[in-house]
Amino acid sequence: MPARWDTIEAGDGEMRCYVSYPEGAEAAPGVVVIQHAGGVDEFVRGRADKLAEAGFVALAPDLYHREGPDSKDDPITRMLRLRDVSAVSDVNATVAHAGSLPEVNADRLGVTGYCMGGRVTYLMAARNAAFKAAVVCWGGSIMAPWGDGPAPFDLTEGISCPVLGLFGEEDGNPNPADVARIDAEMTRLGKTHEFHTYSGAGHAFMNEGRPSYREAAAADACSRCIAWFDRYLRP
Repeated sequence: MPARWDTIEAGDGEMRCYVSYPEGAEAAPGVVVIQHAGGVDEFVRGRADKLAEAGFVALAPDLYHREGPDSKDDPITRMLRLRDVSAVSDVNATVAHAGSLPEVNADRLGVTGYCMGGRVTYLMAARNAAFKAAVVCWGGSIMAPWGDGPAPFDLTEGISCPVLGLFGEEDGNPNPADVARIDAEMTRLGKTHEFHTYSGAGHAFMNEGRPSYREAAAADACSRCIAWFDRYLRP
């Protein structure tokens, strides 16, 4: 799939954004892909490329851009410095950038993410009505705010799009009790959603570069993700 790095004005500086898109596509649906703790690394770029293969324009913003390219801190330390207000600002800037691209149909945008990116996906489903579908992949810490303001869980009533959740039964964050609580809250509020939990799978079960990878669960989750976006983003 063709891919490039775009530079976006993110309010308080420039942000790089990986863009992967179908060959020769015009006005295809777009999906914002939110990084995990490792950043917009090979795994996240690979997920974006998979979405492009399925006919979507995938845009993966670098939420670590405020730190500059020379940070030597480990991924978890970098992740813990993020704040919800900056994540929302960066994703909104990515949505605006998608709207400026001729290859993107800005009326048909989805959002997905992994680990911390799944958490930000849940947050953005409540914060930006431009998203018509969301896929949360093992989003952790949804019940906790990052910085001032409410936690993503506390914003569930504001979710305005269908949400697919993909989780591992052996994950510690989110653990099965967290998933059940989120599921119950979305059900109580009448939010369109489907949750799938994979037995024998833990955190990051779709990441081929980790021992946690589970091939069968990853293949099924990938198929469900693409089917969800096909269902809600196609004309």
